[in-house]
Amino acid sequence: MTTSANSDRAKRDRDSVNLRSRAYESFTQRLLADEIRPGQFISQRELVELTELPLGAIRELIPRLEAEGLVKTVPQRGMQVAHVDLNLIRDAFQFRLFLEREAVAVFAQEAPEATVRALLDDHERIIAACAEAEADTGGGGIRPALLQEAQDIDWALHLTIIDALGNAIISDAYRVNQIKIRLIKQSKTKLNTTVLVPTMREHLAVIHAIQARDPERAQDAIGTHILSARDRAIGLR
Repeated sequence: MTTSANSDRAKRDRDSVNLRSRAYESFTQRLLADEIRPGQFISQRELVELTELPLGAIRELIPRLEAEGLVKTVPQRGMQVAHVDLNLIRDAFQFRLFLEREAVAVFAQEAPEATVRALLDDHERIIAACAEAEADTGGGGIRPALLQEAQDIDWALHLTIIDALGNAIISDAYRVNQIKIRLIKQSKTKLNTTVLVPTMREHLAVIHAIQARDPERAQDAIGTHILSARDRAIGLR
C-alpha cells in the first residue's frame, strides 16, 4: 500500500472516529436537555434527525449506548432510552459511592493545596451569594443563574476528585455513570433552592476533611453526601 493510500485510510479512520464521537456527544446532550426522554422509544431515523448526523454514525453509536446502559433494544418494539426507576437509582448511586469513597481518600492525601483552596473558595462564595439573595426581600431570592452556577460547582467537585486519580478507565466509567445520575436528578432531585445550601454544606464537610488531610473523615463525609442524594431520589427524604 502506498504512502498516499495509507494517509487516505488514516484520514477516513479519524473522520469515522470523530463522527462517532460527535454522535455520542449529541445524543447525551439532547438526553440531558430533555429533548430525548428517559423511557422513550426512538428509531435510528429519529436520531439522525435529532443529531443531524448520518445514519452510518448512528448505527455505529448504538452498540456503545447499549454497552453503557443508555439504551436497550426491546423485541418487536425497537430501541428504548434508559428510564429512571428504583434499580437505576440504587445501581448508579452504589457505583458512585464505591468510586468516590476510594478516590476522595487518595485526594485527601495528594491534592495540591491550591486545588483544595479553590474548591473551598467556590463553595463559600456560593453559600454567601445564596444568603445574600435570600436576605434581599426585593430581589426575588435565589435566581436560576445562581442555581446553575451552584450545579456546575457541584459537578466540578466530584469530577476533580475522580480525575485526580489520573486513571482514564475510572474517569470514563464515572462519566457514563454521571449521565445516569444527572438523569435521576432531572427526574427526582434536581438542585433547587431547598437543597442548594444543604448540599453545598455537605460539600464543605468533604472539603474541610480534605484540607485536614484526613482520608477517613473525607470518606465518611462524601459517603453521607452521596447517600443523602440517593435517599432524596428514592423519596426517603
